[in-house]
Amino acid sequence: MTEQEPASTGASPAPGAIDTSLRSPAQRSRTFAGILVNTALANITTSYLWFALTFWVYLETRNVIATGVIGGAYMLLIALSSISFGTFVDRYRKLAVMRFAAGFTLVMFVLSGVMFLLTPETSMLDLTQPWFWIFTVIILVGAVVENMRNIALSTTVTILIEPDRRANANGLVGMVQGLMLIVTSVLSGLSVGLLGMGWTVVVALVSTALAFAHLLMLRMPEEVRAAATDAHGGFDLRGSLAAVLAVAGLFALILFSTFNNFIGGVYMALVDPYGLEMFPVELWGTFFAIGSTGFLVGGALIGKFGLGSNPLRTMLIAVILMGILGAVFTLREWAWLYVAGIFLYLVVVPFVEAAEQTVIQQVVPLQRQGRVFGFAMAFESAAAPITAFLIAPIAQVWIIPYARSAEGAAQLAPLLGEGTSRGIALVFLVAGIIMIAAALLAFLTPVYRRVTASYAEAAADPSTAADTDSRASAGRTPEI
Repeated sequence: MTEQEPASTGASPAPGAIDTSLRSPAQRSRTFAGILVNTALANITTSYLWFALTFWVYLETRNVIATGVIGGAYMLLIALSSISFGTFVDRYRKLAVMRFAAGFTLVMFVLSGVMFLLTPETSMLDLTQPWFWIFTVIILVGAVVENMRNIALSTTVTILIEPDRRANANGLVGMVQGLMLIVTSVLSGLSVGLLGMGWTVVVALVSTALAFAHLLMLRMPEEVRAAATDAHGGFDLRGSLAAVLAVAGLFALILFSTFNNFIGGVYMALVDPYGLEMFPVELWGTFFAIGSTGFLVGGALIGKFGLGSNPLRTMLIAVILMGILGAVFTLREWAWLYVAGIFLYLVVVPFVEAAEQTVIQQVVPLQRQGRVFGFAMAFESAAAPITAFLIAPIAQVWIIPYARSAEGAAQLAPLLGEGTSRGIALVFLVAGIIMIAAALLAFLTPVYRRVTASYAEAAADPSTAADTDSRASAGRTPEI
């Protein structure tokens, strides 16, 4: 490692650190496509194993507390680790960060395979013993560290893609996320149903190794060295907060996008149990994949039409639509309604994510983008585990038994119809109503008007973004 010159001011990358003249925009775009495909393979593999673990646990235990804890712990660890991930993305070369994350995930998945091979399945599925939880934590840690790649991916958009095409690139990122859901939901259901959990771990190991090998062959010559930055240490919370507050209204933007994750915690805990009650595991994976094509549609719409003149307004409208869909797509226990609701919900999700990313890439200097993206991921991810940890035990102990009792079923029938999953449907309905109310109130707040004005000013005069970096102190950063 060698030290770097002091950080430069201005919104553009530090002179000498990034040289976009080395290749044409088309060549840089092809490199971004390679990084995007590689990240897609890594995300697919991680989600494949994570989905399979959730399916396997629920089918063997029929316990939504276990699935809620698994999903909530995943999001909680992302929230706790994202500041560190963003700090390292700012301090080191982006491809080096991606390679480290890929190698670490591979090691964790190898350990999970060894443990599954050595532990009897009856002991593994006994939730009162430590083996299941150790196995889960090993997979969880590997999956969480893999998310460091997603923060680095957002910064490569800034390095490789021309400013007027970044919204389109963010739409492609949304399409990749949709492809991930489609592929993993089908493969995970079939894998658990036909191969079992042991062979599922083996498939994940092979795929992770292939993604790691491919990543070693990628090159990004534009990043001559790690951009000089004021980031230091391994957990630069103060620098992350300063980077967010340096841009007027940026914290409010992150707060708005967090609305998306409130109802996400409810889905995290209950969407798979609801589907698995309605379909066999093999079919549930397939039907969820059909619904997940909504991500592709949403990403394609962004790539074609953009986000409009006011991404914040687009974001809040999307949140309202998500609340409406969450409230109504389980009003009756109809398979077509559930799958259609998932499809429409996932059409809307990319608009929320792309709006936030596009604004950050425009107004935050590259030297600070890793910490800003990491702070946003930490803040937004914290909302989901709170609701997941709360709703899973409440649903398991009170709401589901009430809805399945004779008295409860009779009281809920006029509103929610009849079926074994009316308790989960009641939770979705209440969460959706709260989501709608929160987004409507946000439209009326003074901070929404201030953020809208700030974004309009930055869009009209991009050079104003340079002023946000003038508050940064010069720093020195190691180079890999």
